Amino acid sequence: MKKFIISSLLISIIAILAACTDQSNGSNAEKDETSNSEGTVSEVVQVKTENFDGKKINEFNLTAQEAEWELSSDKTITAWTYNGTVPGEQIRVKQGEVVKVNLTNELEEPVSIHWHGIPVPNTQDGIPGVTQDAVLPGETYTYEFIANDPGTYWYHSHQNGVEQLDKGLYGTIIVESEDDADVDRDYTLVLDEWESGSHEENDMNMDGMDHGDMGDMDSMEDMEHNGMDMESSDMSDMMAHDMSSYDIFTINGKTYENNEPLFVKEGETVKLRFVNAGYMAHQIHIPVDYKVTHVDGQKVNNPQIIAGSVIEVAPGERVDVEFVADGSGDFTIDCHGEMEAAQDMKMDIVYEDGNGQKAEHFLTPDIVDITKLGEKTESQFNLNDNFDVEYEMELNTAMSSEEEMGMVWTINGATYPDVPPIEVDKGDKVKVTLTNNSMDKADHPMHLHGHFFQILSKNGEELQGSPIIKDTLNVKYGETYEVAFVADNPGNWLFHCHDLHHASSGMVTTVEYNNFEPFYTDTGRVDNQPE
Repeated sequence: MKKFIISSLLISIIAILAACTDQSNGSNAEKDETSNSEGTVSEVVQVKTENFDGKKINEFNLTAQEAEWELSSDKTITAWTYNGTVPGEQIRVKQGEVVKVNLTNELEEPVSIHWHGIPVPNTQDGIPGVTQDAVLPGETYTYEFIANDPGTYWYHSHQNGVEQLDKGLYGTIIVESEDDADVDRDYTLVLDEWESGSHEENDMNMDGMDHGDMGDMDSMEDMEHNGMDMESSDMSDMMAHDMSSYDIFTINGKTYENNEPLFVKEGETVKLRFVNAGYMAHQIHIPVDYKVTHVDGQKVNNPQIIAGSVIEVAPGERVDVEFVADGSGDFTIDCHGEMEAAQDMKMDIVYEDGNGQKAEHFLTPDIVDITKLGEKTESQFNLNDNFDVEYEMELNTAMSSEEEMGMVWTINGATYPDVPPIEVDKGDKVKVTLTNNSMDKADHPMHLHGHFFQILSKNGEELQGSPIIKDTLNVKYGETYEVAFVADNPGNWLFHCHDLHHASSGMVTTVEYNNFEPFYTDTGRVDNQPE
């Protein structure tokens, strides 16, 4: 009888303990799960973490500071710089190493650093008001991440970027792969355009544009109802942002006359990394046989030889080319453009052991189509895939109806922060269709933070060559692209036009992860301006 009672007591105690354990586990699980509108339980997702153990840490100190900078022999400006130069100090590391950057702000305005193209953890993205407070004058802020993805990238302030980039607050970051050991010469060429200050009328027009209530479309509707043709060339010209004020074009912060040539030797393999840090697309003519090996740092599969054609590099984009120095003579890389300033955006390639003779510079109308590069191979996505999320993104313009009527740039008829976000679950396969119906007929180089995307189609035609992986895609007027990415980097991310005149006037949306555990709280100390 005693044995039975003891056994019964033990069974009861075990049952009670088991129930307590279940309740305890359930309580802990509630911290990591949340119920959605359909009543199902979803796991809370957190920002990506990285383990630095055993990895080489490369530490850099960048100081945001004013510096007198000579663009040309007759034009010196007060630039905003990282470490006193334009572009700022180049950061160069090997794949898999840690990048640690201490940013000290000696300017009179808050700043930040965004690592353009690198899928860093959301905490490191450098977006004031979204992932951090901008760094106040006199303060220091540290960024730290693993450079997992080799390629050509750049860094720049994302605080009031339309002005801070214009003043020179950017630099380049190169993540080397084992393939880079096969290159004999490796040059980075940063393209940009500047205002000489002689276009005050344009500045006044821009100051008159209202950016306060970008979501009000009444004025646009009134114009349409009154019979005004919004597609006419006169209307497009009136609406277009006047880029003529940018009357100085540079490579690496200097006009042609102030740049030293790039030296090569016969037989060498030469890599040129083009980075566009400006707000205009530039058509660059390379008058020798070359290959486009990477776009936005990502490999092109078995790239073909291109015979002296023009490559276009849009704002935010990077294009890597390689050529073999065959000894045929010195030559000049130049910009093909209608603006007078284009003649200053060129660079000489000179043989160290040559005789000084210059190869003939053939003119060409051919422009490389990045969607037709290389050879087809296995890719992550295709048009027949089933996608978890599909998002239509119409890029357009509208007129604000405030006291001073000005133009705004819209996504799906709205301006940031009123544009509906792309809402995703972690692991989702996402397809975005981008269509440029912009009434000013402007290009829109759309940049996605935190992810790479694959181009699936252009104007309804599936890509037949190499898979093209990018983070910035220039969508021209009348074009439609389908792109796809995996939602594998939890956080809140911007997706915006990298002509920052357009972004600061509304052409921004976000990619937001469902059930994401926030890590940033606006302190109220800083006037954060994410664009």
